[in-house]
Order: sequence, then structure tokens, then C-alpha cells
Amino acid sequence: MTGDEAHDPDHDGHDSEHEADHHDPERETFAHDPVGHAEVRSGMSVDDLASQYGRAGVGAANLHEAIDVTSAMFDDDVTVFFGLAGAMVPTGMRKIVSDLVRDGYVDVLVTTGANLTHDSIEAIGGKHHHGAVHAEGKTEREHDESLREEGVDRIYNVYLPQEHFAEFESHLREEVFPVLESECEDEGSVSIERLTRELGRANADMNERDDVEEDPGLAAAAYENDVPIYCPAVQDSVLGLQAWMYSQTTAFSLDALGDMTGLTDLAFEADEAGAFVVGGGVPKNFTLQTMLVTPRAYDYAVQLTMDRPQTGGLSGATLDEARSWGKLEPEAQNVSVYADATITLPLVVAAARDRVE
Repeated sequence: MTGDEAHDPDHDGHDSEHEADHHDPERETFAHDPVGHAEVRSGMSVDDLASQYGRAGVGAANLHEAIDVTSAMFDDDVTVFFGLAGAMVPTGMRKIVSDLVRDGYVDVLVTTGANLTHDSIEAIGGKHHHGAVHAEGKTEREHDESLREEGVDRIYNVYLPQEHFAEFESHLREEVFPVLESECEDEGSVSIERLTRELGRANADMNERDDVEEDPGLAAAAYENDVPIYCPAVQDSVLGLQAWMYSQTTAFSLDALGDMTGLTDLAFEADEAGAFVVGGGVPKNFTLQTMLVTPRAYDYAVQLTMDRPQTGGLSGATLDEARSWGKLEPEAQNVSVYADATITLPLVVAAARDRVE
């Protein structure tokens, strides 16, 4: 560089002609699609708000895409498999899912024994309560020791008095298990789906009989609308523990493989299939792996999770990764949203229902 160039305020050390040649205006991986600035105002519908998410980037863009895919999935011609893991029922997401079942948006529900346990507790008159993670002047450990002495279980900032579990256990032994025991005497065992169906019937009956203020819930909605509930890890719950205890002194027995044929038939018969997965774990994999024994795969998939893909665990694995296994069609529409599902599930469902309805 000459002395004159060094003192030229308009010369930045780059050759402008070379710069123009270097950046090809016909870019292959870039399109003119500027990020907008979300506008929020009073009186907006949820779908209006979702559209504003689409103007933004990062997680907002992912959430907007999830609403697009969910709206397409909620079409009448798509068979929707809904996976529900985590503490969704005790944290207040119960009616969102039961309404989806009642209104025909869900064809198959895959969930945990824990969610079915908490669902039943609410159906027969129990309630979950707002609580605190820490009590003033106590460590978290001291706080939980106090709760134990008081007979209260904690799910982060949600409390559940233990007497509700005793009421649930009585409900199972009086209203649910005896019917299934009679069937087992003839057939040897019943499927887990048969257990969840009978649970739904009993929940609906007791909810109406006792005039319970709360909605009869997930299992009841599934029973009343002929939507099967699969609970592949039912043993991992109070429901499973009670089923095992009852089986020790009666003919009652569960067939762990008994659900596979019915679930696989639903996948085979689907013209188009969609997976909506909340959380990870067994419900996520059980939902996605269903397509491994069919000639095709999911056409749509949405997952709401807080688990990260970098751990290599299934709960945070992207749905693109599921494509490599043959669980999603190569051209499937799919998106993963990494955020608290108690925040994202209401937004996604509300906006999708706004569009579809």
C-alpha cells in the first residue's frame, strides 16, 4: 500500500471490483427473506400472534413452522398419533389434549402411566395445587422434608396431597380391575390398551355419578370417542404398581405385547400419518417406531421438547434424525421446538385450531 492509499479515508484495503466478483448475486444457499419485527397489539387472535412469530427468527420461527405443520396434520385425511410424555396432566395441560381427542383431532394417544394416573385423580375429584419450589427460610431439601411430613408430593411447583393416590387406588380396585379380572379368567390376560379403555369408562362413570366439577379427562374422552390409548411403560407409574399388586392375588394379568397388532394396523391403514409428540422418552419412541413395520412413514411430525439433541438421547433427537431411521418420509414436513411444552403446546394447538376451524 502506498502512502497515499494509507491516508485515503475512502480506501478500506479491499478491491471493490474483486469484492463484486467474489459475491455471486445468484447465491444458492441464500434467498432474500428479511427478518421482520413482530407486532403485538390488543385484540389479536392466537393465529394473528402466530403470524407475527413467523416474522421473527430463532425459536419464534420454529414455533411458527410447528403451527404450519400442525395445521396441515389436523386435516381430516391425516391419521394423527399423539405422544404425551412428561408432567403434562398435573401441570394443567390436560384439557387441551382431551379437547383435541373429543373434537376429532387425535386418532391414537400414546402416553405414560403417570399422566393416566394424574388424569384419573382429577376425573374422580382430586386436584393438583400451585406450590413453591422453596419455602422461605428453608433449603430445597428442608422444604421437601417438610412436605413429606405433611403428606404432600411435589412436581416442581405443583403439589399433590397423597390422599388422592389412596382414592385412586380404591377406584382401580373397585371400578376397574374386577372387570378386567373376569376377562382374564377366560382369556388369560388383557392388553394394556384394554386396561386404559376400562380406566376411561370408569373415570367417565364416576365423574358423572359423583357430579365432579372437573372435566372427566383424557382417558374418558378417548373411551367415549373410540380413540385407543397405548401406554407401553405402564409399569413405571402408580397405575402400573397397583396393577402389579392386584395381579399377585387374582387372575388379572397384562399382556405387554398385546397392543402391537392394533397399533400397527392403524399405521398400515393410514392414507397419511402425522406424529405430534410432546416430550420424549418411551411415548416418543413408541409413536415414531410404529412406522418401522409398515411400507411407509410419517408425512408430518412436530415435537415439543426441552431435551437437546447433542446428548445423543432420543428425547432431544431431531425429527430429521428420525428420517434417517425411516420413521419419517423423505419429503415429510417436520419441525422440533425446544422450549417448555407448557408454554408451546397451548400456543401451537390454539393457533392451529384457529386456522383449521
